[in-house]
Amino acid sequence: MRKVVLSIIVTLLCVSVNGQEFDLSAEIRPRFEHRHGFQTLFDESQDAADFISQRTRLNFDFEKSYLKLKVSLQNIRVWGDVATLAKDDKNNSVHEAWAEVAVSNDFGFKFGRQVISYDDERIFGEVNWAQQARSHDAIVITYLPSENHQIDAGYALNADEEDLVREVYDVNQYKNFQYGWYHGDFGDFELSFLVLNTGFELTQPTNDTKVEYMQTWGPRLTYKLGEFDFALAGYWQSGKFMRNTVEAGYAGGTAKYRISNSFSVGVGYEYLSGKDMDDTSSKVKAFNPLFGTNHKFNGWMDYFYVGNPHGGVGLSDFNGQINYSRGKFAATIQPHVFAAANTILDQNGRTTSKTLGTEIDLQLTYKLYRDILLTGGYSQMFATKEMEILKGGDRNATNNWAWFMITFKPNLFSIVKK
Repeated sequence: MRKVVLSIIVTLLCVSVNGQEFDLSAEIRPRFEHRHGFQTLFDESQDAADFISQRTRLNFDFEKSYLKLKVSLQNIRVWGDVATLAKDDKNNSVHEAWAEVAVSNDFGFKFGRQVISYDDERIFGEVNWAQQARSHDAIVITYLPSENHQIDAGYALNADEEDLVREVYDVNQYKNFQYGWYHGDFGDFELSFLVLNTGFELTQPTNDTKVEYMQTWGPRLTYKLGEFDFALAGYWQSGKFMRNTVEAGYAGGTAKYRISNSFSVGVGYEYLSGKDMDDTSSKVKAFNPLFGTNHKFNGWMDYFYVGNPHGGVGLSDFNGQINYSRGKFAATIQPHVFAAANTILDQNGRTTSKTLGTEIDLQLTYKLYRDILLTGGYSQMFATKEMEILKGGDRNATNNWAWFMITFKPNLFSIVKK
């Protein structure tokens, strides 16, 4: 990795073409976490988890009239996961490595490992909370028919090595995808529409290389009325997943009101379809947010949809938000009231309540300097017996999570040649 970094720096510094820009920036982000009921209810026979994880990135950005390049090298680690005398560090990776070519002022191509993020990140998101974040190996075509309209088309094709014949794809993710995204700005009203076709390889149980496709499609609308901001989205999923027919849906909306320059409040609701526990059909009825930034939604304790199943019964999430910001300081409080979207059965096969519990999230932020940010938070889950049925653990335990993070994001230097 050291040789790669030096090679990139030397190459870019030696380029003498006029009309170009080069930026070298870094990010170091250590985060302490205390987990005592994070993602699932705590078991008092065990001890809480305490650890420090860290993201380290070096970002190279290059731009001239028709070309943009970005390379983002990163090291993701938990303090202590490599011995102090280790010869090698297993945690290095490439987060982004892409080139974007502008064919004209309104048409361009972007190739390589890149972040794909749209709208509120419900279906496509960066997942920036995760230290490694998410990026895709893809081609993205962008067309700007006018100043207020954008159309993107994306394509990805994955393989785990260079083969002579078709082999099973062993990485636990999609085999390919194709998507189209439109966004239009009509003043106070904005509209987006996403159509996504995701292919999954049938590797189980016979190592079948056949690919089946699931479609995700739907609109998102936003509207601004004075100090009010409204958003409404709905998505439908169809097609096939692991030989089963998919019929799933999502609906969500928010309303926010800015009381003053410092205070704002909001309410929201999300519904993600699921399946009754006594439903014996083979249909997939649980909505899958796919590549979204799931940590942003449904509570920061990640009890739902962050690679974390909860029985496939779907979710109903009524939530609120209070925001305060002044100068370098900001605070957010988010309560959530959770319920299953479908029937839950107890250990005796009897129908129970759908109520799952209440979570309260608090986050504080202070901008120490322009490139140093302090962030911390505390969350607590007040679960019901129905949550125990889905997740296990003990609802009567103190189920909480606390964290503190420092983000250093300096720009190391820039070169502009005119």
